[in-house]
Amino acid sequence: MARSTRESILTATAELMRHRGYGAVGMKDIAAASGAPIGSLYHHFRGGKVQIAREALVNAGAAYAMLIPTVVDGYTDLGAALEGVFEQAAQDMAATGFANMCPIASVAAEVADTVAELREVSAGIFTGWLDGGTAYFTARGLPAPTARQVTVALVAALEGAFVLARTMRDTEPLLAAGRVLGPQFRGVALTAAAPAPAP
Repeated sequence: MARSTRESILTATAELMRHRGYGAVGMKDIAAASGAPIGSLYHHFRGGKVQIAREALVNAGAAYAMLIPTVVDGYTDLGAALEGVFEQAAQDMAATGFANMCPIASVAAEVADTVAELREVSAGIFTGWLDGGTAYFTARGLPAPTARQVTVALVAALEGAFVLARTMRDTEPLLAAGRVLGPQFRGVALTAAAPAPAP
């Protein structure tokens, strides 16, 4: 099924922000990357660039929220799962020439003190990730306080390691974070993951 113009605009914007952040992306860049005429951007998003960026971040945030469960589902040991998350992230970063960074973190760091609307939406996405991760690990058998601590540590370490890896063009920060965080939870059992709901 073909994507709608609106979806194309949001997908292109998220990809541009993943590589460039918010300030370096203009409406002409979004039009060119999405293949939509510039008038379509204002037709679909009367709030202009801020509205496009906000909605693109929300969409990307929902997609990125699924990455940890996708990787962790196959593990029954929490320590091994955490190492696996960082190993997968390192492979993805290297395979994309160190461009595969989360657009939410890229934008959040840039606009935290300048574009309140985008800071607030980024904060909401991060909160959703932490709440969702906590619920996921609780469903896999961890006590709720432990699930929360693991989720916060995992997201914080991933986002920080992404910044270092991208800047240094080196996977060492991601791999080192996994090697330090993983052994802290080696031997902590995860119950079987619930099957994904049918589409």
